[in-house]
Amino acid sequence: MFNFSADYFYSLLLSLPGILIAISFHEMAHAYAADAMGDPTPKNAGRLTINPLKHIDPLGFISMLLFRFGWAKAVPVNPNNFKDRKKGMIAVALSGVLTNLLLAFLGMAAYLAVIPLNNEILMTILQYIYIYNIVFAVFNIIPIPPLDGSQILVLFLPPKALMTYYKYQRYGMIVIFALAITGLLGIIINPAINGIVSLFSAILLPIFNLFWS
Repeated sequence: MFNFSADYFYSLLLSLPGILIAISFHEMAHAYAADAMGDPTPKNAGRLTINPLKHIDPLGFISMLLFRFGWAKAVPVNPNNFKDRKKGMIAVALSGVLTNLLLAFLGMAAYLAVIPLNNEILMTILQYIYIYNIVFAVFNIIPIPPLDGSQILVLFLPPKALMTYYKYQRYGMIVIFALAITGLLGIIINPAINGIVSLFSAILLPIFNLFWS
């Protein structure tokens, strides 16, 4: 049962900027990468924008708010337009993940910068921003279709394995949902999430300690 208390809606409100930023920049990065590699499809679809309304899938967004698990509207891409198909697919797949990691790093830096202000609301918003961006990056690099990691995986599979992949790729979302429902998804991605948080902290804390000391 959901606990729709005041605390729930308060937490939901503070998490919205993090969710919207992670979604919008991730999908926009895909669109710009595809456009840069020679495919005008995302541009023609109006996806070269930070406007979250262009990237949000209504059902996926509601699911994310309620269950902390959801999805965005996929950016349409035509690999046949890429000047180099393999490089184009890798660039598009990695662009969203790398953008989320950059935003997470900047978000954590901003969080550390405002600690002396003792502004709990601002600090919580910034925490959500860097956490959601890390979660988006790690989740999307999983090599299960239709996630970004699978788009990289297919480029390196031998022919026999590739045939098996194409045979079962339609079940990818079912696998992802099953992992989420059973809690296995958290077990898989949490070590990577914690590792990235620790890495960014190890880089940033010594820098900010110079200003705090």
